[in-house]
Amino acid sequence: MPKGARVMRMSVELPLWRALAGYRVLTMLYAIGLCATAYSRFIRPWVAVVYFAVLFVWTLATLPKVANATACTKRFLAADLTIALTGILLTPLADSHERITDGGPTLPTIWTAGSVLAFAIKGGWRWAAFASTAVAAVNLIERGRPARDTVHNVILVWVASIAIGYVVEVARASERTLARALEIEAATRERERLARDIHDGVLQVLAMVKRRGAALGGEAAELGRLAGEQEVALRTLVSGGLAPVSGVPVSRAPEGKTAGDAVRAVLPEPDDDGPADLRSLLAPYASGRVGLAEPGAPVELPPATAREVAAAVGAALDNVRKHAGAEARAWILVEDEPDEIVVTVRDDGPGIPEGRLAQAEGEGRLGVAQSIRGRLRDLGGSAELVSVAGQGTEVELKVPKGVRRARGMKADRR
Repeated sequence: MPKGARVMRMSVELPLWRALAGYRVLTMLYAIGLCATAYSRFIRPWVAVVYFAVLFVWTLATLPKVANATACTKRFLAADLTIALTGILLTPLADSHERITDGGPTLPTIWTAGSVLAFAIKGGWRWAAFASTAVAAVNLIERGRPARDTVHNVILVWVASIAIGYVVEVARASERTLARALEIEAATRERERLARDIHDGVLQVLAMVKRRGAALGGEAAELGRLAGEQEVALRTLVSGGLAPVSGVPVSRAPEGKTAGDAVRAVLPEPDDDGPADLRSLLAPYASGRVGLAEPGAPVELPPATAREVAAAVGAALDNVRKHAGAEARAWILVEDEPDEIVVTVRDDGPGIPEGRLAQAEGEGRLGVAQSIRGRLRDLGGSAELVSVAGQGTEVELKVPKGVRRARGMKADRR
């Protein structure tokens, strides 16, 4: 079934357009009948006859124009409103002054409201306000003075058309939300179906290759390790939706580049117009030897702040690779606290000897001092490093929510 047809059937606007088409036909017949009953009292009946002939042809010929929003163009709306206003202004030429001052109807009578309603359904309450204001002004000109019945009719059309225009805008927003929800539901069901198929097939094979490779050793062990990394990446994709970037494991960075460089090369640029989800920036770091634990809901930070935190995590993982060895394992834990975001990077390496950080800083190697602590300090946060010989190292990064960078630095990339 074509997608456009499905959307057209569920549209909340279709009943309004159909009702408008019926309203225009009925009010046109009503206006002609009203004129026929008062024909003898017109001072220039031929003016009324010519106008109603035009109105009859126009109403029937333009029924396709009020079938939907696409067909109802701005040019049609302008012409339709012009015919309604012209009929009001021609009333003093066709009818007697006495009937007009006594509250007699204009030539198009309530057919005019159909033109205003077309504006409301097409463009919302602002378009309705424009059209109804024009009708109000011409009605006052036709009557010559603000009579009570004229003012009442004008206010009724003005309020009703604006209210209908507002309802149409709300209905359109609701329809868009519903369509988006249906798309998400369909995508979720398809994802669950694929996840079942992948779990029953691909993941089982990758797990078997990993086990057999480790048992055989040699080149088979390397193949098993790669299979294990792909299994972790695929399992993350089908279960959580944030897929790590495979092929760039932290333990095996390309020659001449750190693991952080390799992964940061594929980090997505956050949208400067809205908050960034820190989880999506940390997901590429996950691999067979780097685990990632995160909340189920988005962890939102200003775009530049999220990217700096992700870079600090990359620097911490670089240190794991350099100092703990290629076979060391690391874990990233993301915690979304009420007032701050806490990211912990822990490894199972040999730990850092006491005084080694101060010595490295004195030698000009500023990986921890600048890449980690410096970044968090500029963000208004903190970085704490705890290391025990033989028990690994833990780096805890804390950044307050909604912070700006330190003075002299911009919080967002412009």
